[in-house]
Amino acid sequence: MNRFSNILWGVLFIALAVILGLNGLGYFKINIFFKGWWTLLIIIPCFIDLFGDHDKLGDLIGILVGIILLLIVRDILDFDMIKKLIIPVILFIIGVYLIFKDAINKEVSGKIRTLNKDDLDNYSATFTEKKVNINNGEFKGANLNTIFGSINFDFVNTKLAQDKVINASSVFGGIVINPPKNINIRVKSTALFGGVTNKLGEGFDENLKTVYINAFSLFGGIEIK
Repeated sequence: MNRFSNILWGVLFIALAVILGLNGLGYFKINIFFKGWWTLLIIIPCFIDLFGDHDKLGDLIGILVGIILLLIVRDILDFDMIKKLIIPVILFIIGVYLIFKDAINKEVSGKIRTLNKDDLDNYSATFTEKKVNINNGEFKGANLNTIFGSINFDFVNTKLAQDKVINASSVFGGIVINPPKNINIRVKSTALFGGVTNKLGEGFDENLKTVYINAFSLFGGIEIK
């Protein structure tokens, strides 16, 4: 969670404290438990999470679902109509997001395409667990693929002569990436009912080499730490 997300959560809790306190003292009466209040437990976390350093698709879908549920509970929308349209609307959002995703971050996408022309090492885990530990030498870049499996990819002790790419795809699985500390990290991620987390942040030092991580997660998780 980045600093701005922390600030938003802090403001939210302070606001709730003030409202509950003034309600308790009888200065005014604000009913925070209105009809459908529970949908805010979906909408608010997804909204605040939009300001985090990760893929936003899951948050956008969460906000949409939360708003639709709120409108249904408030009898503004008809449930039978929403039941017919919810899947097409979600698919439409996913489609638009994927189309414009590269346009939003052209620099990173273009660099990844260029680096993918290099000869990359390949590691896969299907219904199994694999630990890859590269202790020395020059890092060449890698393709990591898991299906109902996991890969722990550790290249902390390698060196980068130039920028490299890691293509990480996790389908009903998990990938943990441990890069060297003296490099830049740039992440391009797509998460469908999954998550991609960069615990190292994306600070940039032009004097250091960069590893570009092209991450895709479907009902899985990818973590850079």
